[in-house]
Amino acid sequence: METTAVILRGPREIGLGRLGLTEPGPRDLVVEISHSGISTGTEKLFYTGNMPPFPGMGYPLVPGYEAAGEIVEAGPETAYKVGQRVFVPGANCYEGAFGLFGGSTRRLVTDADRVTPIDPGLGAEGALLALAATARHALAGVDKKMPELIVGHGVLGRLLARLTIAAGAPAPTVWEINPDRATGAEGYEVIHPDNDPRHDYRTVYDASGNGGLLNDLITRIAKGGEVVLAGFYTDPLSFAFPPAFMKEARLRIAAEWEREDLIATRTLVESGALSLGGLITHSVPAEEAAEAYETAFNDPACLKMILNWGTVNDA
Repeated sequence: METTAVILRGPREIGLGRLGLTEPGPRDLVVEISHSGISTGTEKLFYTGNMPPFPGMGYPLVPGYEAAGEIVEAGPETAYKVGQRVFVPGANCYEGAFGLFGGSTRRLVTDADRVTPIDPGLGAEGALLALAATARHALAGVDKKMPELIVGHGVLGRLLARLTIAAGAPAPTVWEINPDRATGAEGYEVIHPDNDPRHDYRTVYDASGNGGLLNDLITRIAKGGEVVLAGFYTDPLSFAFPPAFMKEARLRIAAEWEREDLIATRTLVESGALSLGGLITHSVPAEEAAEAYETAFNDPACLKMILNWGTVNDA
């Protein structure tokens, strides 16, 4: 069995190619992908060659951990049926390429335990479930407080704000310096940080991934306040100790989502409590993958780029 997939052969060397797939076992599913998303966080680091050493990494690799599609084969030991729509957080099923992510492909093989059933009505938005689960993971849990300030109005920042409101908490303030991203707020205010006089936020969530903001964010919290690092940071983080000392600042790192976050987020979406609308700004045929990655990483107006695999004939 073979498939057409996006192959990153080295930094900035990307395009479609053919790869062999591992044979599915009794607990495996074969999924035909209709849509996959491009991550401007970790995928960008692989694309530019700036990703720090990471278990399972290497080139060539198939990127993508945001994929939605339809089951075309179901092993006898799975509880799934052909035709079911599922979200797939990538797959490691390729011959001759790493599958650390592995979701940007027309077809993949995956263990049934990795997928999550989704409403077919979600369409391309079904590929956003991992991002929403990442936001939910940052918020949910014991002793975690909802954000009063969110830094960055990209997809993650918007999802954090929407989840905060869905939880019944007061609407957060969101900082954004790029005018292209300052629009699209739903029930909360987006302002430039220069126009925000507050220095008493109890919880600040950084969704920008810019570690250079840490000192400024510490000055914006109330005494005993918390800064949550919800992005991904490649460079070592540092901060001036005296201001943090005076504030008795707390720092927390939000890691990647877990399966319970995915299930809880799916429930919120299907109940109508959380909307994934308005987050996909660009969608192109998968044949245009090389150009799509450049746009996703370099165009500030691109919130989320989706590859449409429906135009790829994998026969």
